[in-house]
Amino acid sequence: MLNLVLFGAPGAGKGTQAEFLIESFGLIHLSTGDLLRSEIGGGTELGLAAKAFMDKGELVPDEVVIGMIKSKLDTNQDAKGFIFDGFPRTVDQAKALDKLLNENGTPVSGMLSLEVEKQELINRLLNRGKISG
Repeated sequence: MLNLVLFGAPGAGKGTQAEFLIESFGLIHLSTGDLLRSEIGGGTELGLAAKAFMDKGELVPDEVVIGMIKSKLDTNQDAKGFIFDGFPRTVDQAKALDKLLNENGTPVSGMLSLEVEKQELINRLLNRGKISG
């Protein structure tokens, strides 16, 4: 199983690169933002817990996000691998992800750090805002 972690600032191209990797290797894309929206939209227990924190303007605790990731791993046990986009962001999250993947016998295969000059990031995000409104 191929498990990749993508690092980079907003606008660095994580989503774009993830699409290429998904197409090339048949991996499942795990974006924390997408997971949160999906779980909240689905009204799951974890989604409702996350929404409660978000509605108060607080960060969603690691255990809730890890729970969502675990759920996604459990429902895709036949996957060729996963791309983790935007997670982990902290040492504690990295340790939790490492533990979760090792419990499933599928450790992280590699990490990719996308580095982009600050002005280019600003340009990309401004353009993204124009397109998405």
